Order: sequence, then structure tokens, then C-alpha cells
Amino acid sequence: MVRKYDYLVIGSGVAGMSFALKVAKTGTVALVCKSKMEEANTDLAQGGVATVTNLEVDNFDKHIHDTMVAGDWLSDPEAVKKVVTEAPAQIQELLRWGVDFDKNEKGEFDLHREGGHSEFRILHHADNTGHEIQVSLIETVKNNPNIDIYEDHFAVEILTQHHLGKIVTRRTPGIECYGAYVLNQETGEVDTFLSRVTLMATGGVGSVYHSTSNPLVATGDGIAMVYRAKGTVQDMEFVQFHPTTLYHPGDRPAFLITEAMRGYGGVLRNLAGEEFMQKYDPRLSLAPRDVVARAIDNEMKQRGEDHVYLDVTHKDPEETKHHFPNIYKHCLDLGIDITKEYIPVVPAAHYMCGGIKVDLNACSSIKRLYAVGECSCTGLHGGNRLASNSLIEAVVYADAAAKHAIEHRNEFTWREDIPAWDDAGTTHPEEMVLISQSEKEVGEIMSTYVGIVRSNLRLDRAWNRLDILYEETERLFKTSKVSRRICSRPARCRAASASCATSSTWPTSSPARPRTARNPAACTTPSTIPLNPRARTT
Repeated sequence: MVRKYDYLVIGSGVAGMSFALKVAKTGTVALVCKSKMEEANTDLAQGGVATVTNLEVDNFDKHIHDTMVAGDWLSDPEAVKKVVTEAPAQIQELLRWGVDFDKNEKGEFDLHREGGHSEFRILHHADNTGHEIQVSLIETVKNNPNIDIYEDHFAVEILTQHHLGKIVTRRTPGIECYGAYVLNQETGEVDTFLSRVTLMATGGVGSVYHSTSNPLVATGDGIAMVYRAKGTVQDMEFVQFHPTTLYHPGDRPAFLITEAMRGYGGVLRNLAGEEFMQKYDPRLSLAPRDVVARAIDNEMKQRGEDHVYLDVTHKDPEETKHHFPNIYKHCLDLGIDITKEYIPVVPAAHYMCGGIKVDLNACSSIKRLYAVGECSCTGLHGGNRLASNSLIEAVVYADAAAKHAIEHRNEFTWREDIPAWDDAGTTHPEEMVLISQSEKEVGEIMSTYVGIVRSNLRLDRAWNRLDILYEETERLFKTSKVSRRICSRPARCRAASASCATSSTWPTSSPARPRTARNPAACTTPSTIPLNPRARTT
């Protein structure tokens, strides 16, 4: 089936939905999500949204400086300035869409402070801010007559000149996106979605790690699609590990213990009950995430322990319950009263700072294709994301993408000559255990060899193991009917296996090194992954 829209949005988090709401005023929108709309990284965000509101003590320059410091000065100054200065206006947009941020008894925003921030500037809704934003935007989107929602639809690949029989390489000028092939998971059919403009808002890659705070839908599909289509991908070595997820073996995803709890006064301790952050950073438990994650990792390795503690027992119990009701309830259900007992915590893969390279208008290197949210690389985060900068980045860049797309959409039309998906000669895999085992192996390889602190030896071993898995999966894909599970397996991209890192000791997040030390060629070499071999021209 062929479907035609002015705008195709792939992804249903705050980035995709806010873009959809803005462009729906000027045309038809298809919003595609591979599961249900509620299942997105946005929904799990606990901490909040960083923006300057208290002008008596805070200002844009402070927020800009905090962001640059957290990103180890690898952030793009123009991107940082854009997000910080445009944030207040986008907060007003969220409020108009029904998002409810907590206020104090004076009717002012109840601001939190998190690691790396010099001031209290985090807007929040208790300790489930992302959920509040997600449900508010879902209701608004569902009430918009110009937006068609396609749940349980999996985008397989974006459409370019490749599908018209032309050879496309990373050096091909003027690559364009005409829409996407999308799998209807209910029928098993692959439909052709044609669009004037396409937005990629598919989130991050956390689920390629065994231990992650991300929902299990975060498999990097959008980044992989653009990489296979010869789009530019950048900074994939910068994977942020959240320092404090609840240590409860067997949970996947790991339950997040928000950064705001350390801003609230939480103290990190080893299993002997001793504070240890003074050994690593003068900001103690309020240091940026990369510093704290590495400190915890080092402490665990030195002491031979599998977790540390976060202590809020010195805080007022009722105040703790009020500020963190969901964390309190979740821990209590597991037999941990956080007002009286330490919280066992451990780092887990949390956020991809790199992704699809975009400019200040959220335009990718492929014409007619925008990327917003965690799947994009705006340059804001540099080597390490400052806490609570992600949600505001998503809405600021969604706004930029919407304005640019509306201005240029009439320059584009639909490509009616895109061939239908052709899966003649393929069959359903006889042994799904092949895919299941590959999933497990990828998670273990990434967590073991491509973790918080990396070495060339470990990265080389990961590359070799992932290369074997890639070859096996590619052979299986070519003979199998397309499915979400087989398409969600990580592809062989040097960036994805983090072999962009060139030092034997540089950590995952915020490496202390000059920007020129990076190896961008590793993220832009020609892909060895063929695009859909079944989309044959006749």
C-alpha cells in the first residue's frame, strides 16, 4: 500500500510529537511509532527540563557555561546558545499543550538542581516529568485532525535515489529522502510512505547494552537507517552512562534514580558506608554524570563490589516522599525504605550524545530529512550531556525543524516512481533462537568491552565479535521476511561499536582530549550494509 503525506514523522517522543503538532497547521502528518505511543524514552525521563527562569540568580551565560563544562568543551557553542536562549519560549509552548510543572506555595516554579548545574533551574513534575510531558502531548496529538497515528508500525528504511536504481555513496551529492518503507506489524506487510518532508525522531541506542535505563525500544533504528542511506553520523563514541540506576539484578531496563536526588542532597557511599566522591571531584556527588559514573565504576573495581549506595536518610522523610513519590514507592515495593535505608545504585547506559549530524535547523546531510531528539547530533552535548538538557533540546530543535520544513515543503513533491517492497523468495525464519541469541551477545559485548572506560584492546575485541554477528544477521536478513526483531539488531557501523575512540584509556563520556583527537573518518566510511535488496526496479 502507498500512503502520501506532507510530513512523515518517525518516532513518538517529545521530539516527534512537538514537530508534528507544529507542522500539522500546514499539511497532513503521519506519525509512525514501532510500539505504542507511550513507549518512548521521553516517558521514562524523571528529572526534568533545564531552563533559565529565576532571573534573580540565574542567566543564560551561566547555563551556557555549565553546558560547555559538562560537555568537556567539545560542544558546539552555537548549538548551546540556541538551546539555552530559546528554551523559555518552548517551555511556554509545553505549558500551552497542557504540561504541568510543579510550583511552590508562592505559585512559582519549584526548581530542582542537578549535577553540573550551578543554579536551581530544573522544571519538573514530581519525579516523573517525562511521563507528564508524554501523556500531555499524546492527548494533544490525538485531538489534532491533521495527524494520523500509526502505532505498531516499524520503519525499515528511508527512501532515496538508491531505490530508483541509482548508486548512492557517501560522496554522492544531493541525496534526498522521499519517505520510508514501513512494516505494519499486525499484517506483516511493508507499506510505502511517501512524503515531502521526513523527520527522524527515533531516540537512542541504550538497548544495545545489557544494562540500560532506556526502554527496550531504544535500539538505534533511526541512526542505523540514516547511516545505511549514506547520511552523516557523528560522535557515536560519546555514550553517557547514568551513574545511579537501581541495583536490582534481572531488571531490564534498569530503574532510574533521578539526578535530582543528588541535587536534593543525596550522598554517594561505598558498601562500607564511606563517602568517596571527595577523592574524585571537588563538586562531590553533584559533579557531572560522566565524572560520577567513572568514579563509581572505579570504586566498584577497586573494592571488588557490584554496586554503591545513594544515601538520603539524613533528609526529612516526608519531604523525600513528596519530591520523589515514584522512586519511594518503587523501592518500597522491593523492600527498601529510602527514608531509612541506603539505595543500592549502579551506572547504566543512558544517553547517546552523538547521532545523525544536523545543523541549526535540524537538517541532516540528506535533503528533505530532519533529525531531532536523541537520534540526532546537534553538537549541544559534546562529550557528555548536562543533566536535563535533552528534553529542552528536543523541543527547541523540533521548533527549528518545523519552521524550516514549513518554509521549504512546497519546493518538494512526492516521488511516485518508488517501487513497492519486494520480498519474493524470502521466508519466515525457522529458528527465532538465532535472533534471540544475537541480541544477548550484542548486549554482553557492548557492556563488557564498550562500557564506561574503554581500551583499544577491548574495542578491538568488540569489533571482531560484532563483525561476526553482523555477517550472520545480514545473511539471515536477506533470506527472511522482514520483521521488527530482525531489523532492530545493531548493524556493523564503526561508530556503533565505538571504535571511533582512539585512546587506550579514554572513557566513554567527556574524554579530556582536544576535539582534533577524534577520528571522524571512522563514522563516515562507506557502509558495508546494503540497503533493501528486495526493492528491485523493473
